[in-house]
Amino acid sequence: MSASPAASGAVPCRFAHYFAVCGIDTETGLEPDELTALYQWLEADRQGRDQDTAATGENSEQSPLKRKFKSKVLAHYPENIEWNPFDQDAVNMLCMPKGLSFQTQADPRDPQFHSFIITREDGSRTYGFVHTFYEEVTSPQICSAMQTLHQMHNAEHASTNPHSSSSSSSSSMDSLTSSLDEADSPPFSSTLPSSRAAGGYDSSRDTLYVSKALCLVTTMPFMYACRNFLSQLHRAVTAATAPPLPLESYIHNILYEVPLPAPGRTLKFHGVYEPIVCQRPGLGELPLADFPLSEAFSLLGVENLVQVFTCNLLEMQILLCSKDYQRLMTVAEGITTLLFPFQWQHVYVPILPASLLHFLDAPVPYLMGLQSKECTDRSTLELPQEANLCFVDIDNHYIELPEDLPQFPNKTELIQELSEVLLSFGISANIGAPPRTRTSSPRNPSTSRRECKTVTLQQLEDDGRNGNLAGEELTMLELLQGNATLERLHALTERTGVTVARVDALRASVKAQGIDRQRAAEEEELRNAKLNVQLREVFASRFTTMFADYEGFVIQSAPDLESWLTNREQMHNFDKASFLSDQPEPYLPFLSHFIETQMFATFIDNKIMSQWEEKEPLLRVFDARIDKARLYNVRAPNLRSSNYQRCSILRESAQAIEQRLMKIDHIAIHPHLLDMKFGQGKYEQGFFPKLQADVLNTGLINSKWFHRTATAQRRKDHSIQQTEHLNADNDLKEMVEGCLVQQNSMAFWEWDIAPPLSIKPPKKSASASCLKYMQEARSLGKNLRLPKLSDLSPAVIAQTNWKFVEGLLKECRMKTKRMLVEKMGREAVELGHGEANITGLEENTLIASLCDLLERIWSHGLQVKQGKSALWSLLLHYQAREEKLEEQHTESSLSRVPERKKSDCSISMPSLRVSLLQDMSHIQRMSEIKTDVGRARAWVRLSLEKKLLSQHLKQLLSRQALTRKLYKRYAFLRCEEEKEQFLFYLLSLNAVDYFCFTSVFTTIMIPYRVVIIPIKKLSNTMTTSNPWVCVSGELGDSGIMQIPKSFLDMTFDCQNLGKLTTAQLGHDNAGLIAKWLVDCVMVRNEITGHTYRFPCGRWLGKGVDDGSLERVLIGELVVPSRDEDGGRGCRTPPLQHSSSQTTGMTSLSGREYKPTSDQIQEGIGDAVNNIVKHFQKPEKERGSLTVLLCGENSLVATLEQFFHHSFKSARLFQRTVFVWDFVEKAVAFLQPADQMVDMGLNCQSLCHYINAINSTPRNIGKDGKFQLLVCLGARDRLLPQWLPLLVDCPVILQMYEDTALLRDHTTVSALIGTLQTLHNFPIKLESSLIKGIDL
Repeated sequence: MSASPAASGAVPCRFAHYFAVCGIDTETGLEPDELTALYQWLEADRQGRDQDTAATGENSEQSPLKRKFKSKVLAHYPENIEWNPFDQDAVNMLCMPKGLSFQTQADPRDPQFHSFIITREDGSRTYGFVHTFYEEVTSPQICSAMQTLHQMHNAEHASTNPHSSSSSSSSSMDSLTSSLDEADSPPFSSTLPSSRAAGGYDSSRDTLYVSKALCLVTTMPFMYACRNFLSQLHRAVTAATAPPLPLESYIHNILYEVPLPAPGRTLKFHGVYEPIVCQRPGLGELPLADFPLSEAFSLLGVENLVQVFTCNLLEMQILLCSKDYQRLMTVAEGITTLLFPFQWQHVYVPILPASLLHFLDAPVPYLMGLQSKECTDRSTLELPQEANLCFVDIDNHYIELPEDLPQFPNKTELIQELSEVLLSFGISANIGAPPRTRTSSPRNPSTSRRECKTVTLQQLEDDGRNGNLAGEELTMLELLQGNATLERLHALTERTGVTVARVDALRASVKAQGIDRQRAAEEEELRNAKLNVQLREVFASRFTTMFADYEGFVIQSAPDLESWLTNREQMHNFDKASFLSDQPEPYLPFLSHFIETQMFATFIDNKIMSQWEEKEPLLRVFDARIDKARLYNVRAPNLRSSNYQRCSILRESAQAIEQRLMKIDHIAIHPHLLDMKFGQGKYEQGFFPKLQADVLNTGLINSKWFHRTATAQRRKDHSIQQTEHLNADNDLKEMVEGCLVQQNSMAFWEWDIAPPLSIKPPKKSASASCLKYMQEARSLGKNLRLPKLSDLSPAVIAQTNWKFVEGLLKECRMKTKRMLVEKMGREAVELGHGEANITGLEENTLIASLCDLLERIWSHGLQVKQGKSALWSLLLHYQAREEKLEEQHTESSLSRVPERKKSDCSISMPSLRVSLLQDMSHIQRMSEIKTDVGRARAWVRLSLEKKLLSQHLKQLLSRQALTRKLYKRYAFLRCEEEKEQFLFYLLSLNAVDYFCFTSVFTTIMIPYRVVIIPIKKLSNTMTTSNPWVCVSGELGDSGIMQIPKSFLDMTFDCQNLGKLTTAQLGHDNAGLIAKWLVDCVMVRNEITGHTYRFPCGRWLGKGVDDGSLERVLIGELVVPSRDEDGGRGCRTPPLQHSSSQTTGMTSLSGREYKPTSDQIQEGIGDAVNNIVKHFQKPEKERGSLTVLLCGENSLVATLEQFFHHSFKSARLFQRTVFVWDFVEKAVAFLQPADQMVDMGLNCQSLCHYINAINSTPRNIGKDGKFQLLVCLGARDRLLPQWLPLLVDCPVILQMYEDTALLRDHTTVSALIGTLQTLHNFPIKLESSLIKGIDL
């Protein structure tokens, strides 16, 4: 049934949409909660018990007063609104999340207030505000049923467990449920008689009360106004005298006659006893936020709230825990309110009913609130997923954070500014325990409960804001107001002249307190509004500063909206790499994660769409703030500073709120008499009456009183109201249209669905096309949303989990695609193509995101939680199973590969056995990692670096018996087709090289294996001297290590060297066979499997080659062959490719390969250009400079070719002439004192450097000395000064042909100009290159 035209037509401007009453249905009586029964069915299925016996919905171990009984929506008005249908089941569940609550006269029955949110399918939110109170049960049938249940409970409890309490639950969720059931236990129950202390009920002496809820449903969060209105309704019910008008008048008034305040205006309407004022921010201000942020900061503390806010920004799973529903709502709304200009895009359930705890198993980011009993011990609360979870215990003021959480930029300064704002309002900022990570030890349970009990009692006794009286006075007043006999006796004493001074004084005090309470409430509302806006402005100012130039990095490549929507999934909308390179270094850890979130992607999408459509409201406000900031703060766009900028508009924002509340812009129509039937809705103290539905289901058209009396009032305020209503209609129309375009919020369980490519928008105007297309796209995504809260049959839950499986698979496809494309783009740059579009920071962020995805996949459908990491837990199960099988087949185990192997004609690097268990053992031996989550992430990084991630996971999942034992039927890992696609997506990552393990775990000890490979065609494969080797990498070197005689390989343990760059190989020239002809040195990281080849191809020994006893070899990463690849898939060429170092290290090869003069000059230009590009990269992304200086096609190699061009290197008396011979002869010519004086300081420096190199104790040979001279000259910016000295030296005529490049002054001048470009960069040389040189 739809609403009448009047009702439905006026809906957009109405303050409230629905009024509902929830409670017990006396016709159906006591019914067990069906959702509780469903939850017990699911738990029984998880534990393998009989579901039929578990799903009875009753718990015989609990007192009947504490059991869950079904509540119902007794009435709601109006019947329905077309564009916002009434969701009866959701309202009922969220009004009474634990079902009906029964109490006796001995139990506390204070009214409670809480709020909730319902997210509709289009992403828009509906707010509900609930006032819960207790009403006496007058139905004899219900009292009799409760009496019978209590007797059955006593009898069963006495026979089965006479001396002990009920047993603890067998599962984590059961224990959680039991804590929820005990949440309302009275704190003073131990002082009651034994029958009552146990929750007993005797109909002959006890009065039974049941909870009832009054609810207002609105589209905007006017929390204070709704709480005030509902509170006045309840006061009218409990007052000794009837209210001035029937309750229907007040409810009809707020439903149909109170409009929404226009943006930037204040509205005043009337409750039962007092007027109510509410205000709405203007279009250029921050959106409405009525929940008190002061309470959220007081509950958690400033630092804790900033940390939780950071988790919210990074879209982690956040679970709030409190015994109070309103605290859950306040903290949840407070956190999401601070997100401006961004919006939470995922699951948002501030109050999760106890019967829906299985929703915590959802493998998606969420923000949920869990009602629990006081001080639940965190150590016993096992949740389905904890690897990426932020747990917030609101009542105990502490939080537990995920591992490796990046800090919010300028966190310390932000906390200081927030603390100052709070202190200016008299609120202490030093509340809340320090945040804890997973490695922190939990509190002592007894201490936690004792502290919480003390805090709770203090709050009950000292809560002056709620007008609480002292215990004795409050008890007497309740006794007088709740007992009709005592009221009559008191009236009789007054008529007879007998005064009861204490009672009269008490009544006068209560009346005075009521007036003071109203005034205090108004002041508190104003104070909270001013504090709210100032705290929000501080956060908004931070985002304005951090993203002041974001618009310059938005990529708008689509010509029109239609093409953009069609190709949305394939487009890059934001230049992330350039944006990060423009940010201060301290901001990068946070920003690199944040720009990968869905909320940031949606923000950028809205920005792009704004070129065709009207701006989304939050985006419009944010852009206006950025434009205003630019007017007052003109700066160069590329000069970013990490200096903290405080918010400068705190005073102005608070004044705007105060001025608006002090000036009433519009007064709504007063409540008035309605055309009601006589005899209905009769007032009865303490009981909420049955309202007349026919009156409350119709709007203004059918109200005769409105036609008779409203004319005069309309004339009186005609001009003002007409203007305001026009503004309200226009503003609301603008808001509604913006919401239709936006609709970014995800519904209750909705995955972010990209627009399908098959939908083509009709050719209409841009606005119509956009709206039509997005609505069609959303309609296709409805099957991925969770059905209504009440529709939770096992079949529906299984279907929902199937949608989770599809969503996880899609997310895996998107992440692997992004990692693959971005990484391949970077490697293309290394090969000389295109521009880099990914940094190491981004790469690390993407890999961390992949680790989080794997944790969510392995957590989905897990039977029993074991440890913090579901992935590591399954790996441990697999390891235990395989080790047990291996013990049974020890006789057939593989033989070990010896660490050292004698040389023979077939010496080579033995292959490394691929083993999942071996990789696990490497991780387990890493003492630096303390948690299961850290071990799982390290294992993923190691497998990804070894290109074995897909293969390892396939092997892990091959044990189907283990998977069936640990996972439910609907789990992702038990869906065969999706699992195969998932492994295929991970296999695609083998096409690129990652060093995500080596670059992150820089302090661990790693075993390395070294193999010396001689040139086999010669007889001198061994040497009688004492050889040694020293391996160096980007993170350090191993030091000199002696190689045992008669061995060509060895292993050693060393702290992580990073990517290997050089290997020093030498010997002491001792023995008869001191000469050694080495082909190359092979070094392998035994954990990652990375093998490096260090080409040599030279002699080591006196009197042979250039006489070197030590050579510095430059390494290259070896590409594994197909046999060694083990089916891991294809891969890209290595980043540091160098097939042979021979051309760059020896003059002999220089004569064998004679490049042309043009090729030599081009090679020098490329070598210098590569060094310049090296320094243009971020410092952490540069890699090895040694390769660019001394490797293939390096600066040394190309300069050596330059000096070899037309060099007279013929053999004279069987001796080879080297370039170093020319350098030494030139210095001998320049060495005399008269020559050095004539040539100046450049000549002195050249002679000094060459003499120092010749006097070094290292025997590095003539080519090694030339290499060292070039490196030192490049480092100290002397090469351009030395070249003219060598060119002008007469020795050049003897050793070079006339056609030599070195004798061409034009070419030499061009070379000098090229080398001078290196003067702008600080060249640092590895210690392996300059060891023994003191210059």
